[in-house]
Amino acid sequence: MKKELGQHFLADPNILGVIGRLAELSPDDVVLEIGLGEGVLTRYLADRVALVHGVEIDRSLEPHLRDIDNVVVHFGDALELDLPQEATKLVANLPYNVGTPIVVESLDGLPNIRLWCVMVQREVADRFFADPGTKAYGAVSVLLQLVCERTGFHPVSRTVFRPPPNVDSALVAFRRVHLPENYARVKKIVSAAFAHRRKTLANSLELSGVASRADAVDALARIGRDANVRAEALAPPEFAALAEALG
Repeated sequence: MKKELGQHFLADPNILGVIGRLAELSPDDVVLEIGLGEGVLTRYLADRVALVHGVEIDRSLEPHLRDIDNVVVHFGDALELDLPQEATKLVANLPYNVGTPIVVESLDGLPNIRLWCVMVQREVADRFFADPGTKAYGAVSVLLQLVCERTGFHPVSRTVFRPPPNVDSALVAFRRVHLPENYARVKKIVSAAFAHRRKTLANSLELSGVASRADAVDALARIGRDANVRAEALAPPEFAALAEALG
């Protein structure tokens, strides 16, 4: 068990049924699992889907994973590996320290994934589908909601993990709906808009080098927003419109 890797292994098999239900598993699924641990979830998935691609950064866990049928194990950092493009679902107890970037990068980096079911910190789970104007609402909320709709949510007790973490967790399931054509541009603007959260949106865009304040103010006016609006006030579709207005 390596604390620096954010490892908290699943220890309660009862949670597997909840994961299976929220992930809507079927025999033709090709599942990507990131953070295999000792393979508790991996074995459950392998018995129910066509193939599991598992990514694990900790090679010391190889003895636990060596003899699982129907699984291809990739050792390395999920944020640096070329992940399998054939995956149709991402189902994982995500390591706490990389959960958010893995989800965000998979939205456009793994276009064949149509459904996610991920275990993350409760605080992170709340951010995923937070409403505009709330404290939890941020860049990840916008990017996720532009592409997906939430299909399930299940709070998870600390006792299902070994060792128990110091934070609460939750399972979140969401389905791909649409990837905007200008998503790469939107992603850049959203990241810049929330990079200086205490600033106005126009100032944050300028400070991030994405647009001059004058251009940002002009673009905001074109989508019906005031020059002094802050990023957290805009709904996800407004960011897509802002990206188009900025050119």
